[in-house]
Amino acid sequence: MFNLARISGGIHPAGHKDRSAALSIAPLPLAPRLFLPLRQHAGAEALPLVRPGDRVLKGELLAASPSEVSAPIHAPTSGRILDLGPIPAPHPSGLTVNGYVLEVDGDERWIDLDAPADPFAVAPTELANRVAAAGVVGLGGAIFPAAVKLKQGTRHEIKTVLVNGSECEPYLTCDDRLMRERAEAVVDGARLIQHILRAYSIVIAIEDNKPAALAAMRAAAEPYGAIEVVAVPALYPMGSAKQLIREVTGREVPAGGRSTDVGVLVHNVGTVYAIQQALRHGRPLISRVVTVAGSCVTNPRNVEALIGTPIQALFDACGGLSKTPRQLIMGGPMMGTVLPSYEVPVIKGATGLLALDAHELPRAEASPCIRCARCVDACPMGLTPLEMAAHTRAEDLDGAMQAGLRDCILCGCCSYVCPSHIPLVRYFQYATGKADERRSASRKMEHIKQMTEARAARLAEEEAAKAAAKAAKKRKAAKPADEVES
Repeated sequence: MFNLARISGGIHPAGHKDRSAALSIAPLPLAPRLFLPLRQHAGAEALPLVRPGDRVLKGELLAASPSEVSAPIHAPTSGRILDLGPIPAPHPSGLTVNGYVLEVDGDERWIDLDAPADPFAVAPTELANRVAAAGVVGLGGAIFPAAVKLKQGTRHEIKTVLVNGSECEPYLTCDDRLMRERAEAVVDGARLIQHILRAYSIVIAIEDNKPAALAAMRAAAEPYGAIEVVAVPALYPMGSAKQLIREVTGREVPAGGRSTDVGVLVHNVGTVYAIQQALRHGRPLISRVVTVAGSCVTNPRNVEALIGTPIQALFDACGGLSKTPRQLIMGGPMMGTVLPSYEVPVIKGATGLLALDAHELPRAEASPCIRCARCVDACPMGLTPLEMAAHTRAEDLDGAMQAGLRDCILCGCCSYVCPSHIPLVRYFQYATGKADERRSASRKMEHIKQMTEARAARLAEEEAAKAAAKAAKKRKAAKPADEVES
């Protein structure tokens, strides 16, 4: 079943993982205030339920999901809501987003948690609903609501639950430490997902540069026959779902398709752990393990941070910064988000916080393309980045799409290997954003068209009803009096 078709392309960037991977996960002291964006997930913004001045308990629901593709927000600790309004966003623009400011009281008082005694005795649909209510999203960075994926078992035949423990981005070691320290809980979470999806088997895939995590997960999985822990090559972007599926199963997800098309569902190990905590203990997603690293960090390590904690508190917990970083990044250096300030809070998708110096960043100045085709060789999707970039520079989105933009996973391999230092992935991020805007505008126009047509139909019906009533009134008035009386 395994290694039938190795992925093409990919790169081997320097790992920079040793220092943070060597230390166990550390708890983080409570920050005086937490900042909780109402949108920390793919989909619609959560709807606020509490108001400024309200006192809340740890785990209490603060904002509800307005639709299935969304996720609720819970209080990471007990305290008082100070404000509901603009707060710093983890975005390079420095723009604000709507969210809560929570003043921490330090008491850590929990709400009453509700969890089934035996989740395996509960119907899969009910378990998926509990995961949705816990606000669990993809913790590998995708932040897609986990319950939506869990409900795929009712629509597709899922043969394999694939647990993604590859963690291929440089610097990041939060999944590595989680698998080493909480292997039993991760395996339990994988079994619960298998129960929900009614899948045949579980495969836990870990890059071969994590021997301690491989050993811990194999020991935890040993009592269960339907779980296989496999080592995959340490190659970026092995953590991408499509690449991992092809490496592990030999099946290729079709262009424009999803993993369910080949009978596989992928969950990051952090997501699996969060699902286990929700179903076994009733705990909503209010904290996560975050890697704090980079050459400017005094003591790089992994910390368990409450959602909403300002990133400055994480750097302080790691001995502070030895020098002023040239760049702050949330996530990994390949696909992460550049941060505008230290006031940005930790969100659900924050895999890492990196404080990087100049020597850790790519050269900023780009030179003309030399047509070396290294970007083509490195692309794990088999695309031609130079052609896509040419169409994007010419604002030819249709041409970029035809050249393969819709299949681009924005991994940054092309930019990494480019000897001319052309920021290819930035072009594709721009083009992808423009394409999303165009689709959104098209959906809006279609909605307006439907509303206009519905209004015209309604007015026509009203006019027809008025005309019929008027005609009936005329007929009645035209009848002889004796006929009317009879």
